[in-house]
Amino acid sequence: MTSGADLFVVCKQCGSEVSPYVTECPYCGHRLRRRAPKLPRMHAPAHAPRRRRGLLSLLSRSKVATASAPRRATAVRGAGRWAAQRPFATMLLVTVSCVAWVVWHAEPDLYLKMAVIGPLHGDWWRLFTSAFVYTNGIVAFVVLLAVAIFGWLLEYRHGPAAVLALFLGVSATGALVASATYTDALVSGGNGAALALLAAWAAPDLEAARTQADFDGDLLGAGVMAALLLAIPFVHPEISWLAGVTGGALGLVVGLGMSRLEQPGL
Repeated sequence: MTSGADLFVVCKQCGSEVSPYVTECPYCGHRLRRRAPKLPRMHAPAHAPRRRRGLLSLLSRSKVATASAPRRATAVRGAGRWAAQRPFATMLLVTVSCVAWVVWHAEPDLYLKMAVIGPLHGDWWRLFTSAFVYTNGIVAFVVLLAVAIFGWLLEYRHGPAAVLALFLGVSATGALVASATYTDALVSGGNGAALALLAAWAAPDLEAARTQADFDGDLLGAGVMAALLLAIPFVHPEISWLAGVTGGALGLVVGLGMSRLEQPGL
């Protein structure tokens, strides 16, 4: 039993009065509790701001949250009504890109049929297939890493349909813009789609930062990844910078729209 609010507790083994901030009785060694209570901090704010988490911790937190409620997709904090429990769409996009890498290296002529090289001449499927072919392994790794991270985060928030529609829609739009702008357009790789996924995920946090509201996203890490994706076309011309900028802009618009649609009451 307790004698006094925070003065001491009574050991049930020997009846001695001991401090409430110890785990074992100093007189008999009896275990009082598993862990000592936290000491109050001097001059601590009443409501400490939430710590902004990195990208990997956000992925881990989403995974733990969905595991604790396997039949409720809304268990993830900040997730919308279409939130997914597993990032199947993201895994599918990365897998198709890896398979395309192996296949076109085995049959090099397939690259000419999948990438956008010059006018389309009615080959409209190139607008979609161009996002899955890469000529450089390092570029493929960086772009697919961005797709995996931000596609995963976005899928936990808005579901697989949003990720697939955004990836394919932005890829086709970016390639179409580049084809309409340049006579001999050259578009390959999912750089624009990766930037769209990144921008769509970061859009709500950017809006919160603009209004000085609290947010959990790692905007610094997202900014570094975005800068890297935007810089790739200046080293590898087959990655269209125009398709990348188009993808980033569309991703911001779509991300803001989806976040507002998922707000309560809408």
